[in-house]
Order: sequence, then structure tokens, then C-alpha cells
Amino acid sequence: MLPDREPLDAQATIRVLKAGMVLAIGLWALLVAFNNVVDYDANWQFVRHVLSMDTVFPDNALKHRAITDERLQTAVYWLIIAAEWTMGALCLLGAIRLFRAWRSRDRFIRAKAIAACGLTLVFLTYFVGFVLIGGEWFCMWQSPIWNGQAKAVMFLTCAMLVLIVLLVDEQRGPSRPSGG
Repeated sequence: MLPDREPLDAQATIRVLKAGMVLAIGLWALLVAFNNVVDYDANWQFVRHVLSMDTVFPDNALKHRAITDERLQTAVYWLIIAAEWTMGALCLLGAIRLFRAWRSRDRFIRAKAIAACGLTLVFLTYFVGFVLIGGEWFCMWQSPIWNGQAKAVMFLTCAMLVLIVLLVDEQRGPSRPSGG
């Protein structure tokens, strides 16, 4: 037990656990962004091949959508990296605010907003960017090598599960019928 502190009640414990889950997503996103900068070529090849549609089915009627200009491909890759840094920073900042507010239900509820924004950005990046645009618009699902949809779904599912857990209100205790 911490000195000069009240023991944790169930709701306070749940709030600490929620903050820890947000922290984990934030650290993961920052590591992904860091890795994409330090080992730039690894995922650059992925982005380049998806955008150029050079590994989709040979008779694909949608190949006119391909982006082969390396400057545009680079801009897209840096947009992804910027989104990863941003989602990581928002989740990290959100987790810090949640950890600072865990003792008070009302303060904790108010502190959820930044974490929710970061978690939602994870969803938007991986669902819109990888499943919708990469998977469907650029037909990434047709590539035997450069299909990142399964990983994207894993990432966005983790973030959405944490978002759902975060937004579920901690119980105040048993409800009591209103007196008459």
C-alpha cells in the first residue's frame, strides 16, 4: 500500500488499468513511428508497391489508380509516419492525464478526451488508410507479398477494444431506487 494514500477501490483500480491500456497503445504507436524513421526502407517498399499496384493481378482493370510518382509515394509514406507519431503522442499524453486523474471519477472522465482522440486516430489510420484506401482502392488484397490488411485489422482492433474499455463508465456502485 502506498504511504498516506487510501487503498484503491474497485473503480479506481479500473481507472488505473484503463490508463495503462492507453499507455500501451501509445508506446506501441511511437515505436512503430520510430521504426519507420530509423528503418525507413522496410516499410517504404511496402508503401511504394501498394501505391504503384505493381503486384496486383495482371489483368486488373483498376490499375489506372496507381500512383507511380516517387514524390507522391514519399509524401504518402511521410503522412503515415506523421499519423503514427501523432496517434502515439495523443495516446501518451492521454495516458498521462488519465494517470493524474485516476483518484476522481469526474476528473478521469474529463481526461478521457485526448486518449480517445489518439485511439480514434489509430482506427482512422489503419481502417481508412490501409483497409479502405490500400486494400480496396489500390487492391492491396490482390498482392501475394504486399498485403498489410491483416496487420492493419489487428492494430485497429486493439485500439478499438481499448477505446471501448476506456469509454465504458466505471460503476458508481449499486443503483438505488428513487425514494417516494
